[in-house]
Amino acid sequence: MAFIKIDADNFRHNLNQLALKAGSKERVAVVLKDNAYGHGLEIMAELSAEERIAQAVVISNAEAERIVDRFANVLVLGDRPRADERLSYAVSQLSILRELDPAVKLELKVDTGMHRNGIRMEELDEALEIVRSRELRLFGVMTHYRSADELTSEYFWQRKNFERVKKRVKEAGFGSTRFHSHNSAALLRCSGLPDDEALARVGIAIYGYNTLPKGFNRLELRPVLSLWTRRASTRRLERGERVGYGGVFVAEEQMSVSTYDLGYGDGWPRGDASNPYRTEEGREILGRVSMDFISVEGAEEELCIMADAARAAEHFGTIPYEMTTALMPGIPRRVVDHGQKESR
Repeated sequence: MAFIKIDADNFRHNLNQLALKAGSKERVAVVLKDNAYGHGLEIMAELSAEERIAQAVVISNAEAERIVDRFANVLVLGDRPRADERLSYAVSQLSILRELDPAVKLELKVDTGMHRNGIRMEELDEALEIVRSRELRLFGVMTHYRSADELTSEYFWQRKNFERVKKRVKEAGFGSTRFHSHNSAALLRCSGLPDDEALARVGIAIYGYNTLPKGFNRLELRPVLSLWTRRASTRRLERGERVGYGGVFVAEEQMSVSTYDLGYGDGWPRGDASNPYRTEEGREILGRVSMDFISVEGAEEELCIMADAARAAEHFGTIPYEMTTALMPGIPRRVVDHGQKESR
């Protein structure tokens, strides 16, 4: 069946580059939500822990439970808060603050301009009063940038808004609260984290993708994930014979065609057969992608379908995030560590 290789050397390279930007590894929080962007939650948590990353970010309690023993703190972005010394929770609504268990490690999310989640800036004083009156545990205050990967000034506008938020929180007496706002794009475009911010929440960049457009200084990052598939069968086609559903591909001459065990059931895009995707070796996928199979000329036992999700995303008209997160958790994933000269 199809399988995924995780390149530990590339992960370490990306981490070191991003740590230089952030100031240290201690200021890097690795975002592991959604099965670590398709790379494998436990695998990426273990690689992060081996590099002494102490902070992680997930979307749910279920994800947190699987990795919490590897980190000093795991921030849960989108689930019901509960009291746990190693878990903190992003809280975006005043109504939740009014009902929150005081033992929960609260990270107040403030909407500085994205207008998706977070309390509004004009609600900040009320939120801080609820925290004080209910003796809640304000572990952190955070925001999220909406356009850090675009060549506009909106990043600076939101950053200035968050500076006002931090000032108000400090003036209200919450001196031990940690602050964080920078995602991958924000970290990549800035010269360094603000001195009073504890960490950057690094997602797509840690997996090897710099989404900033031309015009920004480019930090070299290396893709961590590659998608491979194994040969299921091989047959000789005669001129004029057709391949797959609808017979979309027609052999123009005698050729050897193999079926490989990858399809849209594994999370690979069905795409448009009239505009075929090419593998990393330049081989066209012939005809329509099936639920479990693709057809490619040749007879290699194993074939690398994707080693650069950005290239694949460009072909399919999407983004690298979607290419990797769409890959089904059931696809086997293994770590390739050239430094140790072995796979695990």
